[in-house]
Amino acid sequence: MVRAQDRDPAAAGQRLEDPRDFPGSDDGFERLWTPHRMAYVSGERPSPDAGDGCPFCRAPGRDDEAGLIVHRGEHNYVVLNLFPYNPGHVLICPYRHISLYVDLTAAETAEFTTLTKTAIHALRLSSAPHGFNIGMNQGAVAGAGVAAHLHQHVVPRWGGDANFLPIIARTKAMPALLEDVRQSMLSAWPAAAQAAADEPNEPTMPGSAPSA
Repeated sequence: MVRAQDRDPAAAGQRLEDPRDFPGSDDGFERLWTPHRMAYVSGERPSPDAGDGCPFCRAPGRDDEAGLIVHRGEHNYVVLNLFPYNPGHVLICPYRHISLYVDLTAAETAEFTTLTKTAIHALRLSSAPHGFNIGMNQGAVAGAGVAAHLHQHVVPRWGGDANFLPIIARTKAMPALLEDVRQSMLSAWPAAAQAAADEPNEPTMPGSAPSA
C-alpha cells in the first residue's frame, strides 16, 4: 500500500521548491523548452566546401528518384525536401556551390525565379494548396540548415495544416509519401512550365489586357 506521504512530498513534511526562490527576473514570456534540439544545434554540419559533403552538391549526381529531384534546369534544379514541413515542400537550388542570393549570376537568377514560379504552378495543379511560404535563410545565424549552399524553400500551406503534434509529440503528420508527391509534381510540371512561360513580360493594370 502506498502511503500519502510517499506520493506527496508536502504530506511528508518536505518543502516544495518555489520558482520564485530561484535567481532571475520575470519578463512575462512563456517558454517552450526543447532540449532535444541541441542534437541539431551542436551536431555535425554539412561541409561548407563543394562536393560530396554538401547534400545539394550531391543530389544532382544521383538519379532523379534517389535524389528526389523534380526538375533539372540549366543552372538550377528543383528537389523535394527530405524533411518537409508539408507535402510538396520543395527547394530550388543552383548547381553551383554558392551561399548567398547575391552570388547568383544574371542567368542563374532568371532561371531561379522561373523555377520558383513553375514549382508554385505545379503545386497548385497537383495539390491545390490554400497558400505558400516562400523564402531563403541566408547564413547559419538566420536559420539555414545548409548555409553553404543557397536554396529557396517553397512550402504549400492548407488551412488547419498546423496542430499540436509538432510541439507536443515532436511529430509532423505527413499525409503523402515523398515519391507520390514527386510523381504528382512531375505530372503537373509541363503544364506548370507553360503557365510560367505564358506570364506577361510587363505589368498590367487591373482590368487591362496584357501586352502582345
